[in-house]
Parts: sequence; structure tokens; C-alpha cells
Amino acid sequence: MFWVLFMLLAWAVAATACTRLCLAAVRAATIDGDAEAGRAHDLTLYEAAFLSGGPARVADLTLVSMARQRRLLLAHTGWATVVDPRGRDDIERSVIGAIGPEGQSRIAPVRAGAAAADAVRTLADRLVSAGLAVPDGARTTVAAGVRQVRAAALAVLALGAIALLMPAQSDMPRTLVALWFALPLALTLSCLAIARVEIHPYARWASPAGQRLLGALAERTGGAGDDRTYLTSVAVRGVRAIGEPELRAAFEQRAQYWHD
Repeated sequence: MFWVLFMLLAWAVAATACTRLCLAAVRAATIDGDAEAGRAHDLTLYEAAFLSGGPARVADLTLVSMARQRRLLLAHTGWATVVDPRGRDDIERSVIGAIGPEGQSRIAPVRAGAAAADAVRTLADRLVSAGLAVPDGARTTVAAGVRQVRAAALAVLALGAIALLMPAQSDMPRTLVALWFALPLALTLSCLAIARVEIHPYARWASPAGQRLLGALAERTGGAGDDRTYLTSVAVRGVRAIGEPELRAAFEQRAQYWHD
């Protein structure tokens, strides 16, 4: 009857992991800004970039914006060169500072330095306070919960396999033993399936209120063709929205040093 011990252990692992994920999802689901305040908030490009892709997306947007204004040269070889050393805001000054006093650096370390700058952290704190962004702790807790459930599913499979490979110690048919292990496996897999549909939005950067504002922003700029619309597309979609071949080549060179 050793298979019963393995079965109980499988149930304990599956139930514990699924419970932790559910609790993390409930805490994440409570993160939502005031509905009226959300409707009145007009997202800046930096805010849209952060809600869509986090600090790295803010750095990408700043690099593209400065390059299009000819204040920064992004070469197709993956190097950034300062043309105008006067940043127009704290985030631009962070990018210039990340390039360094020599005025030239590879894009990858510039992106990393700008994403970790105080100006981006201040932007993140402001969005979290407004209920538009998910706090880092909540985001990592949900992600950790998903990983635990995946590990639990593998553990159930392993325990079930061990139980089935053990010499028969009772009259219990092996098919019925497999069925007992299939139940906690089904629990973990269904929990993962629900998490992918229901919890996935909370594991990203934007809260439900932030996602609504991003959707409204896309609707307002969808029919225009000006520079702001272009930058909005970069903020929401990332560097894959870049249209200029030279500028796109600069970020493709960056990809060998930094992975999105």
C-alpha cells in the first residue's frame, strides 16, 4: 500500500501549490485604481511604455524618440552617440548619463542603465500609486505561484510513475491507481489553464485600470499618422514597431547583448 503514501504526497503537493497561486491571484486582482480617476488620466508616452513593457520599454522609447529628433545617433552597428547632450526631461538625461562622458556606447548597456535609473523608478512608483501598474511584489508572487504549480504537476507525474513501477502490493488494479494520480494532475493542469486566461494580465506590468487606459490610448491614436502615433506604437508594441531600416538594424544588433 505504499502507493497510497505517494498518492497522498501528490495531493498535498498539488493542493499546496494551487492554493498559493489562487491566493496570489486574489491579491493581484484587488490591484485596481479608482475608476473615475482612471478615466480622467491621460497617459503620457513614458507611462504607456512602462505599462506595456516595463522599464526596458521606457528606455527603448526614449532612445527611439531622441533618435528621430536627431539628438541621438543610433548606428546600425548597435552603437549610440550623443548629438545633443541636453536632455529635455529626467529620463532623457538618464539615457545620456548611461551613454557616459565619452558620448558613445553600445545600445545594450545604455538601455540597461536607463531602465534602472531613478527617473524610471519614480515613474513606476507614480503609476503604482495611481493603481495603474502592478507592484513588483505582486507581479513576482504570481509568477512564482505559476512556477510552483508547474513543478507540482511534474512532481505528481513522477510520484505516479514511481507508484505504478513498484511491485504490486495489493489487489488494486494499476488503472485505478493511475486514476487516483490523474486527479491531482488534473487539478494542477486546470489551475495552470485558468491562470493563463485569468491571471496572465495581472502578471504583466499594467493593472486592470492601466490596461483599460492602454486600450483607450490605442483607440484614440489608431487613425492618425503623426509622430506621436508612431511613438505610441513603439511604446505599446516595442522596437518591432520601428519602421526605419537603419534604426531597426541598430536594435537588432542590440539583441545579441540583451534579450527582450
